[in-house]
Amino acid sequence: MDTQTRKTVEEHARTIRHDVIRMIGSSGKVGHLGGSCSCAEIIATLYFYKMKHDVKNPALESRDRFVMSKGHSVLAQYSALAQAGYFSKDEFSHVKEYGSMLQGHPDRNKTPGIEANTGSLGQGLSVGLGMALGLRGGDSTVYVLVGDGELAEGQIWEAIMAANHYKTGNLVMILDCNGIQATGEIKDVLDTGDKAAKFEAFGWRVLNVDGHNVQALADALDSVDVHSSQPTAIIANTVKGKFVSFAEGKAQFHNAGLTAEQFEIAHKDIEAYQY
Repeated sequence: MDTQTRKTVEEHARTIRHDVIRMIGSSGKVGHLGGSCSCAEIIATLYFYKMKHDVKNPALESRDRFVMSKGHSVLAQYSALAQAGYFSKDEFSHVKEYGSMLQGHPDRNKTPGIEANTGSLGQGLSVGLGMALGLRGGDSTVYVLVGDGELAEGQIWEAIMAANHYKTGNLVMILDCNGIQATGEIKDVLDTGDKAAKFEAFGWRVLNVDGHNVQALADALDSVDVHSSQPTAIIANTVKGKFVSFAEGKAQFHNAGLTAEQFEIAHKDIEAYQY
């Protein structure tokens, strides 16, 4: 990744955060601010640097696939899709409204660019594994974004075990490792221990990166060999609510509304942040 591309991707990530705040607003809606902001650089690096996708032909067979397993953070994906041109940002004012094309969790039947319905945690990696199995032998990669709180779901581990057995080197699991879930710190709710050691024990290639460092994310993604027999796990170490001072590292902003004052502070914080 050259310097100009890195700066462009960083600005896309900044815009993702601004858009997340706009979608939540300050008039009574609630939204998943924390997890959407922790994965902003991951989403931006995928959509605006790494993934093969075509807004003019969303069903392009040779495209890469992205599955947002932690579906509650879909606001970040909505921003990326709108920035890429899949739909107008005018739709943001209707997020989570009845009949809207932008629901609270991903819906492939309503939203252009969405590959799978997710939100019941633990299921997205299995969906991505199925896609990867069907695409083996080609040049398409399947990326699945998983939350670290989601690792408490048993189905995740079944998919991890099966991915190695079936030698799906075209499957990449990115773990948004922000250490906090809906009700508190993961180490207190259900400590999943040494994640890298566990993934390696299941036969995965494991990379640890700063999940807010676009260059580090790009380097990790570039190192994936879709024709390998080994799936890849990228542990992206992140901060819940990153860039928003009052929300960083706070479980209460996993899913919350914003006051008018918080709305303004959030936008100022996001704009002021220097990469």
